[in-house]
Amino acid sequence: MTAPLPPGARRYLVGGAVRDALLGRACGDRDWVVVGASVQQMLDAGFQPVGRDFPVFLDPETHEEVALARTERKTAPGYRGFVVHAAPAVTLEEDLQRRDLTINAIAQDADGRLIDPWGGRADLAARCLRHVSPAFAEDPVRILRLARFAARLPDFTVAPQTLDLMRAMVAAGEVDALVPERVWQELSRGLMETRPSRLLEVLRACGALARLLPEVDRLWGVPQRAEHHPEVDTGVHLGLVLDMAARLQAPLAVRYAALVHDLGKGTTPAGLLPRHHGHEARSVALARALGERLKVPNDCRALAEVVAREHGHIHRSGSLGPAALLRLLERCDALRRPERFEEVLWACECDARGRTGHAEAVYAPRPRLRRVLALAGAAAGLGEDTGQDAGGDAGQPGEPAGDRPA
Repeated sequence: MTAPLPPGARRYLVGGAVRDALLGRACGDRDWVVVGASVQQMLDAGFQPVGRDFPVFLDPETHEEVALARTERKTAPGYRGFVVHAAPAVTLEEDLQRRDLTINAIAQDADGRLIDPWGGRADLAARCLRHVSPAFAEDPVRILRLARFAARLPDFTVAPQTLDLMRAMVAAGEVDALVPERVWQELSRGLMETRPSRLLEVLRACGALARLLPEVDRLWGVPQRAEHHPEVDTGVHLGLVLDMAARLQAPLAVRYAALVHDLGKGTTPAGLLPRHHGHEARSVALARALGERLKVPNDCRALAEVVAREHGHIHRSGSLGPAALLRLLERCDALRRPERFEEVLWACECDARGRTGHAEAVYAPRPRLRRVLALAGAAAGLGEDTGQDAGGDAGQPGEPAGDRPA
């Protein structure tokens, strides 16, 4: 039971809870907006203030967040340059108008009646992501949010007018004002959605990926050898790997490792293409720089560097002798960190199966290296080294390590 509101005030369910209910999806947290009340009236009614930038309260009974209806006015570049106005006279329609997408601008009253002044239900039916008003352009975070929704709702398309607006925002330098922490917050959430490749697809389409993640953006158009990568394009491969990570329900650290594992292929000299000899070392350096720039959590950074450096060797581990296998485990710190090594193998399986025609393939190195790790205490006594060192270019004779699935 929700707490009583001040006299004359009205409460509406808004945002994701309404949208997801209309889509038949499980609803998460519920967001509420109150119309017709002041900050002092909410305090007097026992609501506890929690908002720093605008008036948000906790319902003393349900402990759910309740925000006063508000409008916003742009005063400076970036996503922080706003003046917020919350007052009893602000209408529900005005509050909904400041929201990002029409599908997020639907409200529901206490009787279950839907209030949809901006066409959200029609866009839900049409599977369309559309901005509510030109005010969308005032907040560059909305580009990232829309891309994240595209990854969550992969059968939705972006309205052409909205995509044009996003391109104009990028051209105006709005995304350059985003702080690293906010970029990572939205990126990490997007990686955990149903089809992470859509996140990158939308960011590329509006030009934001080149500004925010140039190391990732430059992978598109870079060829790989078709016998190992039937999809050929390195960027296409990346999308397949990320979607495989989602299919295998991988955690964030694994998905981030998948995102950056092949960054070095974007810097392969044109004269060497479609071969990518030595791309692993370049990938490690680029992944490390990207992690520092976006202030990525340490567990994600550490896993990503191991995967970038060792994924090729793990793919080819079936050709390694006992001593070389032990050196591979040592470089991965598998004996000390077996739980992280399991995530390394997880990311490598996503990489191997994230290729056209290989999605249903069995990834033999994962169970094999699990067994090797279980026997690691006796690994040094399993026999003589075959001469194929896990730290070198093990593989088919005359085939550079960088050319095989990686």
